[in-house]
Amino acid sequence: MLNDYLKKILAARVYDVAIESPLHVANFLSERLGNQIWVKREDKQPVYSFKLRGAYNKVVQLTDAEKAAGVIAASAGNHAQGLALAAKELGIKAIIVMPRTTPEIKVMSVKARGAKVVLFGDSFDEALAHSQKLVEEKGYTYIHPYDDPDIIAGQGTVGMEILRQLSTAPDAIFIPVGGGGLCAGIAAFVKALAPQVRIVAVESTESACLAAALAAKDRVVLPQVGIFADGVAVAQIGKHTWEVCKDHVDEVITCTPDEICAAIKDIFDDTRAICEPAGALALAGLKKYVEREQCRDQNLVTIMSGANMNFDRLRYISEVAEIGEGREVILAVTIPEEPGSFQRFCSLLGKRPITEFNYRFADEGKAQIYVGVKVGAEVGARDALLAELHGDDYPVLDITDNEIAKYHIRHMVGGHAPAAVTDERVYRFEFPERPGALLNFLRKLGKKFNISLFHYRNHGAAFGRVLVGLQVTDDKRDQLHGYLEELGYGYWDETENTAYQLFLR
Repeated sequence: MLNDYLKKILAARVYDVAIESPLHVANFLSERLGNQIWVKREDKQPVYSFKLRGAYNKVVQLTDAEKAAGVIAASAGNHAQGLALAAKELGIKAIIVMPRTTPEIKVMSVKARGAKVVLFGDSFDEALAHSQKLVEEKGYTYIHPYDDPDIIAGQGTVGMEILRQLSTAPDAIFIPVGGGGLCAGIAAFVKALAPQVRIVAVESTESACLAAALAAKDRVVLPQVGIFADGVAVAQIGKHTWEVCKDHVDEVITCTPDEICAAIKDIFDDTRAICEPAGALALAGLKKYVEREQCRDQNLVTIMSGANMNFDRLRYISEVAEIGEGREVILAVTIPEEPGSFQRFCSLLGKRPITEFNYRFADEGKAQIYVGVKVGAEVGARDALLAELHGDDYPVLDITDNEIAKYHIRHMVGGHAPAAVTDERVYRFEFPERPGALLNFLRKLGKKFNISLFHYRNHGAAFGRVLVGLQVTDDKRDQLHGYLEELGYGYWDETENTAYQLFLR
């Protein structure tokens, strides 16, 4: 199999439209991590991602009849742009079916390259089903975003370039994985010529379909996929990509959205480039690998796979990047409600920068404060701060990883509910983010139960996060849960969440 892919990669027709992307040393990261970190800059491609390689390599090899029929694909964005440009270069009609949650920058880019965009559904799977229906109705030629040998071969030219650009083969290559086209292509080429190179697949914890398949020893469909890293939001690894990855990927590392945000900041610090979440995913995995292995003086390559992101998302990313890096902690601290207590508490923090400080009077004897504090990135810095506070008899709770604390409470005002608010239960929701979505959500929710608390903030992401308090008596709780199931949105009961109990109840 490897020899077949090796031949296809060497013969791939990608350089009619793609460039040999640069391989840059990340100086700051290299010094910080004690290894030589190389960044493969696929954001430098004409469509700002690697997807152009596979799309063009596939389309240029179509028969005349297939080209005349026009090409179609379902895509969240990067494959769409690659296919649109490939079709434009070859004079072929292109139709792209995209989920309605696709970032606007990607929709605009596809249209700018001459393709017709059809927005359908809230997920890739819904868009895919609609594209297959159009294939049956119109006879279009379907171009898969990853699960096709010619697509895999086109993406594999990234691996070919890495081996050519380095004087000696790297110790490891870290590759983001969604459907697996890029990983399979690089793994096939590199393992054929330099089998000692470690191939590390990196997945988002919200869409780790390769990790799940390796655990099950067969392809599986994830029951739910989060789309913070929309470029890798795939529920099932491809059939062709699985055949390569199961035998030639050495390990899979999964990373959280917070860790991805930290990696976006790292790439910006070293390159001044702003990549999309999927584009920084491989670096997030590299950092976890170095921390785990404690390796030094190795040559490690990470693929910066794309830079197609809405500007609005930077607000959210910047808010959580320091948490993802372990350089910010969020604490709930109880201090005496008396003159001078704030000053004494801040003095104890010393020169540590305070990123946030929220307080509202609630009790004559004690005050509950919400505080964000920057700490050093060194191991144990977080625990040292907590130990200092405990040593000075401050009741303190670390809520850094609390979803409500991170995404809602830090932006809310008003404090605890008045005594008049009874039978309150609190739920966290996620719903597809598109024009009118919030109003639609409120219309559905507000008809049956009184809303006692509400917080929503647009992060420019594909899904909106909402925190809602509902007044529900015990005998109506089953009725409420049945209604929430009918809504069809992801939801979590957060009534017992510590952050809610401390600051909002």
